[in-house]
Amino acid sequence: MDKILRIDTVSQHDKFYHRQNLHPLVSILDFSGTTPEVYASRMNFGFYAVYLKDVQCGNMKYGRHTYDYQDRTLVFVAPGQIINVDINQDYKPAGYALLFHPDLIHGTTLGRYIDDYTFFSYDSREALHLSEKERKIVLDCFEKIKYELEQGTDKHSKILITANIELFLNYCVRFYDRQFITRNDDNRSNIEKFEKLLSEYFHSDKPQTIGLPAVTYCARQLNLSPNYFGDMIKKQTGKTAMEYIQLKIIDMAKKRLLDTSRSISEIAYELGFKYPHHYTRVFKKSTGMTPNHYRSLN
Repeated sequence: MDKILRIDTVSQHDKFYHRQNLHPLVSILDFSGTTPEVYASRMNFGFYAVYLKDVQCGNMKYGRHTYDYQDRTLVFVAPGQIINVDINQDYKPAGYALLFHPDLIHGTTLGRYIDDYTFFSYDSREALHLSEKERKIVLDCFEKIKYELEQGTDKHSKILITANIELFLNYCVRFYDRQFITRNDDNRSNIEKFEKLLSEYFHSDKPQTIGLPAVTYCARQLNLSPNYFGDMIKKQTGKTAMEYIQLKIIDMAKKRLLDTSRSISEIAYELGFKYPHHYTRVFKKSTGMTPNHYRSLN
């Protein structure tokens, strides 16, 4: 296995591409005319990185999964992630990068809510594909950050830089919402596959051998990352993936409660609950009554 190239700081990343660093914790990098010190196939960063790629350098992977990666896309990388890149022989860097260290956003609004930007997730394999108008907005945000870096550091710098990074990320949330809509047919197909997956799951011995179906399990079976899968379900149904799974569990439980030959405990174990009281609690929270009460009414 290829050795992992670790770049811990923003300054090291700028130096790696032979660019001057203007701030130790944040940088806007223009790749035009740059050449990296080495072409590494596996990299690990100690900071957040967003790449606006104007050329395709090769297939990018997170873990074992191929990143949905094309030209004119935004690629998001969080600290500690391992990125695998198959570099094309004729590749020349082009595009831009926003790099910012976690220390920059400590104590800021962005620092408190950075985890809400799920596209930074390790398993988020869906790159953001930009329209020309969206690309211009991204470049405008980058230009504002670059302007602040060029002014030198004063008491306003951190506030203005982090505010512009937050503005940029909020635009990305909007652009991802648009991407979910434009891929509506694919998402509906995945919802249908999800329904089929859950149905087959509860008609097999998996509940007894594996337990209740987890979001990560369902995402993996659909070849989607958990965060992308969760966002897709939320956009399509208005419910979280876990809420959707629980509704399916309750639906299956109601059907099985009509068979009075099986006890409440037997049904609980059949559905994948380790303990009958857990099943009762989940059922009551969803329906407002206990399984026994529901059975007696039906």
